[in-house]
Amino acid sequence: QVQLVESGGGLVQAGGSLRLSCAASGSIFSIDAMAWYRQAPGKQRELVAAITSGGSTNYADSVKGRFAISRDYDKNTMYLQMNSLKPEDTAVYYCNGAIRSSRIRGGNYWGQGTQVTVSS
Repeated sequence: QVQLVESGGGLVQAGGSLRLSCAASGSIFSIDAMAWYRQAPGKQRELVAAITSGGSTNYADSVKGRFAISRDYDKNTMYLQMNSLKPEDTAVYYCNGAIRSSRIRGGNYWGQGTQVTVSS
């Protein structure tokens, strides 16, 4: 069984920074792409940033230049460094990962979410 656990959310003033972490644990053979999503109240969940197993990244236009996604492959951990935060970044942030538990068996996993609140 695979688990993703996020941490690092909280309350911050506009212009501030936060760093989110997502740790994968359990029966892990390999991790393919990982991503951060967010969902604000009354809105659909949206992709924030993604990173492949090779380290290629892509970002939502709304966070380009402010957020940075990274991975520690040895620790099976993904990060999201969020700078210059805006009130519109307020949301629950979810970690997502395409994880294989064996060479032929894999799945798409979600964390439980961590709240980020940016005050104006």
